[in-house]
Amino acid sequence: MAVLSSEGVEFKISVPVVVIGAGACGMTAALTVADAGVEVLVLERDSVPQGSTALSSGMIPACETYIQKAKGVEDTVDAMTADILSKAHNETDADMVKVLCQESGPAINWLTETHGVELALVDGFLYPNHSYLRMHAPASRTGADLIGSMTQAVERAGVDVLTDSTVTDLYADTTGHISGIRFTRPDGTIELLGCSALILACNGFGGNPEMVKQLIPDMADANYFGHTGNQGEAIQWGEALGAAMADLGSYQGHGSVAHPHGILISWALMMNGGIQVNIHGQRFSNEHQGYSEQGRRVIAQPKSIAWNILDARLYKMGQGFEDFRQAVSAGALIKADTLSELGNKCGLPEDSLAATLNENSELSSGKGTDSFGRDFTSKPDLQPPYYAVKVTGSLFHTQGGLVVDANARVLRPDNSPLPNLYAGGGAARGISGPSDWGYLSGNGLLTAVALGRIAGCSAVELCSD
Repeated sequence: MAVLSSEGVEFKISVPVVVIGAGACGMTAALTVADAGVEVLVLERDSVPQGSTALSSGMIPACETYIQKAKGVEDTVDAMTADILSKAHNETDADMVKVLCQESGPAINWLTETHGVELALVDGFLYPNHSYLRMHAPASRTGADLIGSMTQAVERAGVDVLTDSTVTDLYADTTGHISGIRFTRPDGTIELLGCSALILACNGFGGNPEMVKQLIPDMADANYFGHTGNQGEAIQWGEALGAAMADLGSYQGHGSVAHPHGILISWALMMNGGIQVNIHGQRFSNEHQGYSEQGRRVIAQPKSIAWNILDARLYKMGQGFEDFRQAVSAGALIKADTLSELGNKCGLPEDSLAATLNENSELSSGKGTDSFGRDFTSKPDLQPPYYAVKVTGSLFHTQGGLVVDANARVLRPDNSPLPNLYAGGGAARGISGPSDWGYLSGNGLLTAVALGRIAGCSAVELCSD
């Protein structure tokens, strides 16, 4: 991956706007450009658009949407902004957070009403640190269905998506103005394409072990649950162009991926009364602080393993998630009518497990205080029959990246923008602060959709000048 001199290079074919990456960010940007009547081409390395979006739970947080209002949810930009900043300990760009929150509602309204992207409000529970119901997702609550719906919207809009195309190099002059790109096909064919504006929607660097080892050493040996195509090209190109980068040690982890099945188990089950224990049958954290930081905590347990302990009520709730149903079909869930049977089937010490569940029951009834700080009183305690699933911690995607402004323009260290380069989603600096503890559920898809929309609008404006 390199930035090459554009001097003397001729592009026989040019498109006003080129988007690299066909995930939620790239699709949103492309739809925005197409709506304005400007030609746009999306380049995607995979044979079918998937990316990190397809591996997610497909939940986009947004406020002041038509969908929320129809359900009587009175969420606001200020409330959503406050929730994000609180989770990040205010160690992120507050102005950018507010910009994204302001854009979130209009973006969801536009995707659903103008482009028929199928989204509904996820109700019945709140994800950690969210004050209101604001997760918008497909009925299946899977990223695969989200990207599928967005792909159909792009097809209906007549946007060209060129798959099996790996962008290797950018062409720029001494001012950083991008004149075009070079990409390769699976058969080795090399093609050049000119552009007036370039949008980087190619996510982060979670699939590049060397970059992870260098920038996020704590997760160097972690299971990677993201898309292997996330190789850090945006950062490499940005570095060559002299762009500013920030929070490169930030990432979203997850503490609940079924092992060895590799299937995500929704954290909604923890928020509704489930617990996690290690191989000694003991809880080791406050499960309600967030699933991102829980990834690191699970990895720190013996054998990097934990067990999610559920009951019939939570098992029934889990059936509302496609991933959970897949885990059941794969045999990842273990059922036991008694604690003794649960311990035997899971290889957990019965006495320790019993003590943990007895404490859980006491805390649920308001007796005592959890040493980890979790409030158990709002949900029922766990009752037999029990269900358990063995899980491990994982790295989902990186949150650091290119610094962008409110117009999604990539900035230099002196805050001046590069002439015609835009970034969103995982290619841009996220809003989760410098580590894993600042990730608020949905931050990844928020920056994908909101910055994708903003980048598309900015690219249209540039091409119209």
